[in-house]
Amino acid sequence: MSASLLRPVAIPPHDTLKPRTPILQDAIEKADVLIEAMGWIREFRDKITVIKLGGSVMEDPEALRHLLVDIVFMESVGMRPIVVHGGGAAISRAMSEANIQPRFIQGRRYTDAATLEIVERVLAGEINEMLAKRIEEFGGRAMSLNFSGLASNNVLFGERLTLNGEDGAPVDLGAVGQVTRVDRETLDNLTYAGQVPVIPSMCETEDGQRLNVNADTAATAVARAVGAEKLVFLSDVNGVRRSKDDPESLIHSLSSADARSLIAEGSIDSGMIPKVEACLETLRKGVRKVHIIDGRTRHSLLLEIYTNKGVGTEIVGEPA
Repeated sequence: MSASLLRPVAIPPHDTLKPRTPILQDAIEKADVLIEAMGWIREFRDKITVIKLGGSVMEDPEALRHLLVDIVFMESVGMRPIVVHGGGAAISRAMSEANIQPRFIQGRRYTDAATLEIVERVLAGEINEMLAKRIEEFGGRAMSLNFSGLASNNVLFGERLTLNGEDGAPVDLGAVGQVTRVDRETLDNLTYAGQVPVIPSMCETEDGQRLNVNADTAATAVARAVGAEKLVFLSDVNGVRRSKDDPESLIHSLSSADARSLIAEGSIDSGMIPKVEACLETLRKGVRKVHIIDGRTRHSLLLEIYTNKGVGTEIVGEPA
């Protein structure tokens, strides 16, 4: 190869370039964003990310729309997203329409036979199929994994959850369960085929009984079973803060040890404690990174995964 071909190309300094119009400047900034995202796209190609949908995000049509578009983008650039969802507010509305008073025990919905019928119809039926349909409307491919139709394609299996009360006696939660087995083969086949699995937070016992499951713990079980690179919890706050009332005090990255220290010193308190403790338990079970982001922020999922700084809190496990 001649020396002339190896000679660096002289690039004129910015101040000698033709002045940029606002339209050109906007286009350049968009290209810069794509270049920043490129490295992360390459790193996470073929990696599984489990996304837990629930809470106020499910009640905000615009926030939900942007999140589902983000999920379609992730699948389009080679990531393998899996959605696990709850639907507590919709279930409570349906119970109110049926004149059934909700009961919560240790933060879990008591589920008798009438409540279970509503949970299955609303959560595993209406919401689950709506999410899959919306993903496809935005150009993605999705598969609703529930109990509907003649052939169930449920992928979560489990057993009744047993909790102890303050006196140590067992607490009756009704048809409430915990996941003990995940059908990984089905999930792997779907994600490799470019489909987004959409999973309601219910499980089935080996003898066919259906149980209501906490969505956070269901998402954790799925992330662990499939060896996920990331588990993303969508929250109503922008992540873990040094001062809980100051959004500007957001901590972008935490080690497990740092998170435990912040709990001990009181910087992480009240409702954020169980969520962070769930993240730490997830890391102990083999998931590499857990994210807490504000699902109400437009495109928060893409901003967290495909930008250098992110918009939420990333909690990482201790080095092996």
